[in-house]
Amino acid sequence: MSRFKSDFLRTLDERGFIHQVSDETGLDELFSKEIVTGYIGFDPTAPSLHAGSLIQIMMLHWMQKTGHRPISLMGGGTGMVGDPSFKDEARQLMTIDTIEGNIASIKRVFSNYLAYGEGPKDGLMINNADWLRSLNYLEFLRDVGRHFSVNRMLSFESVKTRLDREQSLSFLEFNYMILQAYDFVELAKRTGCRLQMGGSDQWGNIVNGIDLGHRMGTQQLFALTSPLLTTSSGAKMGKSATGAIWLNPDMLSAYDFWQYWRNTEDADVPRFLKLYTTLPMDEIARLSVLGGSEINEVKKILATEITAILHGRPAAEEAAETARKTFEEGGLSENLPSVEVPTADLEAGVGLLSLIVRAGLAGSNGEARRHVQGGAVRINDQAVTDERMTIGTGEITGDGVIKLSLGKKKHILVRPA
Repeated sequence: MSRFKSDFLRTLDERGFIHQVSDETGLDELFSKEIVTGYIGFDPTAPSLHAGSLIQIMMLHWMQKTGHRPISLMGGGTGMVGDPSFKDEARQLMTIDTIEGNIASIKRVFSNYLAYGEGPKDGLMINNADWLRSLNYLEFLRDVGRHFSVNRMLSFESVKTRLDREQSLSFLEFNYMILQAYDFVELAKRTGCRLQMGGSDQWGNIVNGIDLGHRMGTQQLFALTSPLLTTSSGAKMGKSATGAIWLNPDMLSAYDFWQYWRNTEDADVPRFLKLYTTLPMDEIARLSVLGGSEINEVKKILATEITAILHGRPAAEEAAETARKTFEEGGLSENLPSVEVPTADLEAGVGLLSLIVRAGLAGSNGEARRHVQGGAVRINDQAVTDERMTIGTGEITGDGVIKLSLGKKKHILVRPA
């Protein structure tokens, strides 16, 4: 039995989203009696969020699904400063143009998870630049800054970690937690927002906002954090050997996204089914007890369900079918990721190591060389061991492409352009 009576907290609890709650009983009561508005902030540090942000996005999804109003807050203002939480060094500062370009790109993903609109349960997409960029510094110091104790701010784990390592923390970054606290108060005033959610590394920043709200006369505010996730082997969520698992389709194909989840470690499958899919809990319980060779079928279900939310079910099923043809039939699927190489380059001959790097299967010639020496590279399903080999028009198959493979699971089609 769940310790919560509200649908929202009960759902989050049984699916493994809850790490800490500031006032469990009070928040549960609130969700049981009214439509609650809650938010999560997203910093626009790149043109896309990656899979590490999915746990937060799914929390907003379940908030709306259980009858409440989610806000996805874009950090157009705070992005100019950068969140120093648990970072070893300061973030690179971005121009306003870069920040706004990143926000425009990131926004495209959210509509797959949330319904936006004007209704009482419709999601809101808000940019904190709306109030932060126009702040008057002296008034802000007087009205907001006076409520903060530097002694207390120094006690937060995210700050202590940085100072204990004797790494510099700039005054600019130190202000980030004040700005984030002010966001919470501003949203409370503008939208009636009562809850801020985030990863467990955000606990101190969120509690700051609750305290500031109390001092500035808002209603009681609440905090809820999710656990910081790693895979069973300790790898950070959202990253793979070849880089970040981006959510925007122009930065990572549906097929590559599907493959990332298909390669989930066995021990992580039950947890990921709860966190990243919308499958009913009884179905997840049934799938979670399957073992042996059946676990691979469950991983395909996991990958397809997660991909279907982000890319649509047709794209997810196409990715699954592409993988089936490639791995189970040994065939060549036109839907595999591809890279275009000028025909003139192929006519002259492209070095194998250079081609591996161009295809994104290695980050450098040295890494590509190690793959070749380790016997992991194949051209048109034939193993290659000569790192000095050149690839040209003679390797183009009857399908008009060259199939370049690394290991059993990574395949790229080289297309003459």
